[in-house]
Amino acid sequence: MADTAKLVCMTCGQANRVPLARLTERPICGSCGDPLITGKVAELDAATHDKATRGDDLPLLVDYWAPWCGPCRMMAPEFAKAAQTLGAKARLAKLNTEDHPTVSQRAGIRGIPALILYRKGREIARLAGARPAADIVAFVQSNTGAVPG
Repeated sequence: MADTAKLVCMTCGQANRVPLARLTERPICGSCGDPLITGKVAELDAATHDKATRGDDLPLLVDYWAPWCGPCRMMAPEFAKAAQTLGAKARLAKLNTEDHPTVSQRAGIRGIPALILYRKGREIARLAGARPAADIVAFVQSNTGAVPG
């Protein structure tokens, strides 16, 4: 089905198929009814992280962070701006490494904040350190060809 994209609901973890032509029309999860693409940053738990990083067809940028990390907290509003800018071209999410140490260990996180870009079940790029929104958007664009919108 080349004309659809598989998206994991960030709320319930259910996999959904969405027609590519409808990605900008705020598609909802067939299971829980929550929006699949919001232009906002989703907070992931371990199970949803694993499903989304392995199953999403759209680029998924995950911010690995911790509440005690000053640079992580400083970057949070910039990450949110990047999510708005990218819209339906990529989804942005964050995972608290303090709450989910096994996930961050499996991902090979050695310092935070760390950004890992996934697409179709594969890691395609990494970026370390706090970044402004423009750098985050440019990072996604340069690694996926996504144009904001």
